[in-house]
Amino acid sequence: MTAVAAEAAKHVASTEKIRDLFPALKRKENGERVAYFDGPGGTQVPKSVAEAMSDYLLYHNANTHWSYPTSVETDTMLAESRAALADFLGADADEIAFGSNMTTLLFHISRAIGRTLQPGDEIIVTELDHHANIAPWQALEKERGAVLRWVPLDLETGRHQAGAFEKLLNAKTKVVALGAASNILGTITDVAPMLTAAKALGAVTVVDAVHYAPHTLVNAHELDADFILCSAYKFYGPHIGVCYGKRSTIEALDVPRLEPAPDYSPERLETGTQNHEGIIGAAAAIAFLESLAPTNLTSRRERLAATFHALHERGEELLRQLWNGLSEIPAVTLMGPKPGTPRTPTVSFHVAGFNSQQVAEFLVPRGVYVSNGDFYASTVARRMGLTEEGLVRAGCACYTTSEEITRLVNGIRELVSRA
Repeated sequence: MTAVAAEAAKHVASTEKIRDLFPALKRKENGERVAYFDGPGGTQVPKSVAEAMSDYLLYHNANTHWSYPTSVETDTMLAESRAALADFLGADADEIAFGSNMTTLLFHISRAIGRTLQPGDEIIVTELDHHANIAPWQALEKERGAVLRWVPLDLETGRHQAGAFEKLLNAKTKVVALGAASNILGTITDVAPMLTAAKALGAVTVVDAVHYAPHTLVNAHELDADFILCSAYKFYGPHIGVCYGKRSTIEALDVPRLEPAPDYSPERLETGTQNHEGIIGAAAAIAFLESLAPTNLTSRRERLAATFHALHERGEELLRQLWNGLSEIPAVTLMGPKPGTPRTPTVSFHVAGFNSQQVAEFLVPRGVYVSNGDFYASTVARRMGLTEEGLVRAGCACYTTSEEITRLVNGIRELVSRA
């Protein structure tokens, strides 16, 4: 981030001004404004995103690459959306593909990668990951005879076991699939050196940035992975998946595709007619994020950098408040890395004597919405012995306030006191 952007970060819109942009925050339970802590599973959407999608559907809706005005307008709007997501991910527009969600995109990509694998070829995955970055590779284990190698989780630190990844790398390693941030523990993993080591062996590298991208500005060209995937609905957009793909990798990949469909990057990753309104909504989410920064910054990337810097600092404060408040309750067991270490403002915990659904249901009348279960990070929950009970997860977003965290902590105290 430039010095100008760092200075501008001090003037990013306040939480109060941000909250005014989200109609959902007016919802109430028993007279209390709802506190949405479910952002890791899907954030609320600013009005501008819904309006952009509505405007497209009502006034520009058409299929692509034809000569009449609404089709030309659609082509232009989709191209502008690719450019916006490219700036967001630190990539070029012709490296940005869209799909119904990250999981579907990765199954599509993994099948293509699988066509190049031989029995005995090895794929490295991690116990810390969401199963969207595990199940596609398990399918290749069954279908292609590939061998999965797992980077084990250190339960005490909430991170990969030190040195374990490097020990798994060898000449048979053909794919390395890593999560940049854990959606269940909040752990941020420094994937850059892992990617460098994998590329030195010629492995295809895939990064799940679904939980990472809402909190840390991705730089795809700097990471130099073959694929980086994320989901717009985790950063204030609609339900649509986004994939950065290295141009050379996309064009070399034997992806399933229709013969008349484009055979160039990035469209050769996209099957059929896309969700145009969703793509335009994703770009509107980027516009929302950059709009929070001062207008004197000259580029979209700089404005995004300023916004992310400011939101990161606010998230750190909220995380400390949440962690410290919950840690004072003896019945609560907190999971994952402590504040002050690389992590997102997402906290998962267990309350002794209650399963996670009971906790979530108790908080609803108090206007507190939290997620519960294993969040598709099933291996982590299994390793913790909480497959049946699940965990409670609370994530801080750009609209989260200190008062909302106080309400959440007080709600858990009240629940425990009734036990």
